Amino acid sequence: MNFSFDYSGKRVLVTGGVSGIGRAVSLAFIAAGAEVFACGLTEQELAAARADPAFGQISVVRLDVTDKAAVDELVGGLESLDAVVTSAGIIRRDTEHDPEVFDQVIDVNLSGSMRVASAARPLLARSKGCVVLVGSVMSFFGGPRQPAYSASKGAIRNLTMSLACAYAADEIRVNAVAPGWVITDLSRGARENAERNAMILARTPMGRWAQPAEIADPVLFLCSDAARFMTGTVMLVDGGFASVG
Repeated sequence: MNFSFDYSGKRVLVTGGVSGIGRAVSLAFIAAGAEVFACGLTEQELAAARADPAFGQISVVRLDVTDKAAVDELVGGLESLDAVVTSAGIIRRDTEHDPEVFDQVIDVNLSGSMRVASAARPLLARSKGCVVLVGSVMSFFGGPRQPAYSASKGAIRNLTMSLACAYAADEIRVNAVAPGWVITDLSRGARENAERNAMILARTPMGRWAQPAEIADPVLFLCSDAARFMTGTVMLVDGGFASVG
């Protein structure tokens, strides 16, 4: 970060928090003084996070966001919670045309976000906290190779607005970030495809891919008092990609 937010004494839960954008969010919050619970799914990624010196003060926990009982158990076991960031997500590209694969992607990306937000609502109501959902530029576009991913991220946009309205009575703010093309494992296929990479860079006015930390900073902003009158907002963080007609 090139600027500072103070989250001392705050407790934050980040799903998908041990890799990609979620990892950057976890590290940004811990650097800002928060107590962070970073969730992952596979033993491989959990072990890697626990062995990562940067994660020394972060609590690394296993969570399958498709398992409601597991979500309820984890969140219910927390004494307090000030912010939730739902970064857990998958993409399966061409196989998403298979209805079963389509359902799996929706279950993780969309329903998983709803399960976590719903479970966290009572704790967030006590702290007057906030939720940040992770959408995508595909919250605004279709994708012929990834119909489930695009549908899930489009639905995240509407879910953000719906929960913002529903949770406002509890003084919980709900916003989302919509990243563009970010250097993560999920984007490796596009980055390593010379033709696809060239197309992405040509359409992105800033002419480059984002670093995960460049998505984490807006997340910290949305969770801060600087955004205290913002709710229902889907913030594009895409280097201008969506601005190109």
